[in-house]
Amino acid sequence: MANHEFAYRSSGTYLNGPRREDAPDMPFALAGLTFDGAVTNRPGARFGPQAIRLASQMLCDATHPHFDTSPFGHLCDAGDLPMPNTGLEAMRAALMPQAMELFAAHHMVWLGGDHSVTLPLLRALNKVNGGPVAMVHFDAHCDTWTNHFSEPSGHGTWVYEAMQEGLLIPEASMQIGIRSSGEREAREYVNTVGGRVFTARELRGLESPLQLAPVLEEIRARMAHAGNPPVYLTLDIDCLDPAFAPGTGTPEPGGMTSAQVLSIIEELVDLNWCGMDCVEVSPPYDHAELTSNAASIFVWTYLCGQIKKRLA
Repeated sequence: MANHEFAYRSSGTYLNGPRREDAPDMPFALAGLTFDGAVTNRPGARFGPQAIRLASQMLCDATHPHFDTSPFGHLCDAGDLPMPNTGLEAMRAALMPQAMELFAAHHMVWLGGDHSVTLPLLRALNKVNGGPVAMVHFDAHCDTWTNHFSEPSGHGTWVYEAMQEGLLIPEASMQIGIRSSGEREAREYVNTVGGRVFTARELRGLESPLQLAPVLEEIRARMAHAGNPPVYLTLDIDCLDPAFAPGTGTPEPGGMTSAQVLSIIEELVDLNWCGMDCVEVSPPYDHAELTSNAASIFVWTYLCGQIKKRLA
């Protein structure tokens, strides 16, 4: 077990594309993080990368209808990174050097795994980038609690920890879809440090690019005011209402629609994106692959937007 090989690791690749060892010079790469040792409710996100890759098979030639481009010829799959599957700090220690090597070589998309993986990704990105980054964070939960049910760290503390460590630019940190229970101090934390929380309640009824224009304009304005820094996208699939994503560990009714998320990703393609993760897909609780299909589409849309921009 020293090499962390487990049965749930993915055998296929995203879109049936090339493996990294066969196409190491691709500008974009994807990797799986099969860890759910920090979940607080329902486990199973370790199976997320495998399910998202399987769902991607339905995309066929993967030509995006909005961006009119495909990841083929631009993307390789680095597989699921070898990591311990239970110890949080051991996982982070194992992930950091691997993430730094991949960030240095590619524009990265990461498939989780629970949301605790984002903290070591941000630590690695800061080392490669040479400083803090901006953030767009889709989630039902603020993830700004100062402890994890009396433990010091977990999948609900990573935003607070990242801010405390100086990994994020506070005024250029956006949270979208927040709606879970939680004390005001945690819910408002990102607002308090200078960022912006767009709650799910604020977004009700806003789905098209035209309807979402005030949200999009504020995000762009904040990024411009911060000097258009590198922006990291972290997408917890539970930002979606459980009607669209039942397969997640901590579902919260009253959430976003798939169309809302797609509108925001498509319209904000012009930001200075530096990477993405999609986390908390838990296939044991999914129905008809709704959740893994949504995650696969979000990842594909992000990639096609960035590839289109690169080719322009």
